[in-house]
Amino acid sequence: MHGEYKVPGGKLVVVDLDDEGGVLRNVRVAGDFFLEPDEALAAIDQALEGAPSDTDTAGLAARVEAAVPEGTVMYGLTAEGVAVAVRRALAQATDWTDYDWQLIHEQPQSPALHMALDQVLTEEVAAGRRAPTLRVWEWDSPAVIIGSFQSLGNEVDPEGAARHGVTVVRRISGGGAMFVERANTITYSLSVPASLVSGLSFADSYAYLDDWVLSALGDMGIKAWYVPLNDIASKEGKIAGAAQKRLAGGEGAVLHHVTMSYDIDVDKMLDVLRIGKEKMSDKGTRSAKKRVDPLRRQTGLPRGDVIARMIASFRSRYGLAEGRVTPEEMARAEELALSRYSSEEWTARVP
Repeated sequence: MHGEYKVPGGKLVVVDLDDEGGVLRNVRVAGDFFLEPDEALAAIDQALEGAPSDTDTAGLAARVEAAVPEGTVMYGLTAEGVAVAVRRALAQATDWTDYDWQLIHEQPQSPALHMALDQVLTEEVAAGRRAPTLRVWEWDSPAVIIGSFQSLGNEVDPEGAARHGVTVVRRISGGGAMFVERANTITYSLSVPASLVSGLSFADSYAYLDDWVLSALGDMGIKAWYVPLNDIASKEGKIAGAAQKRLAGGEGAVLHHVTMSYDIDVDKMLDVLRIGKEKMSDKGTRSAKKRVDPLRRQTGLPRGDVIARMIASFRSRYGLAEGRVTPEEMARAEELALSRYSSEEWTARVP
């Protein structure tokens, strides 16, 4: 069995092993990390040898920590990272490069249709009828997208929304509210097979699925990092927030979508969203700035160029073919956009 895991902000860890009668055998850890002293690698292998194959990540990490020589220094490597790679090997997890990725980047669409497309495309991946897909969104109108479990009344000021022509929709994933305008945010979705995140905890899957965009931002000169549970930040503050939803059916799939701040009008956002002082204290807006523009300011690039460079970065790492929403997928999405995502029953399901 073979498992790989890139430690967030670190290096790749590779584990090969056998599962013989519920026990780990022939464990071999490798990777592009740095480790001192050399003897520590053999100690890690030995610590995992003979461990019950149902040992959880914490238990495997504890074995590694207890076995390495005193004074061992790990660069780009953690005991937990080794443990996660073991769990991914046992789960027979897949890797990014195992798939023929498709890109969908189409004309602007309504907020309700975007919600429906996320659901439909991820269901198609779960059923095995669609390849893993990166979809970049374009908006035809301003919107607030609230999380699946948020209170509509607590999050949105209806008068402010009406004043600015903002459509309010509810997505199927959890997390917080997103304020978007056509040219001020960058939103994308990953619809991936559940096997891509096999062996990862829910929290670890966020970091794993965000890692490519950290590299893409780095290519544009932005030093960004993952902030648990679901944020991406730089020295300028928060850049993006992510949310996820697991869907059953077939082999299962994960929807991971991210909204990034390109150039947001904070005054307008605060007129639409009911955001308390406590919640805003870590958002970098206490000075009542009129705009939050980390991507525009840090890259100096037009929004379209940032998107193009993100796509190019993904393609260079994993391959990415041009794709499209099929007529059948669009028909289902349009029906869902009307029957579910435009309905008061769904939008106000948590009043």
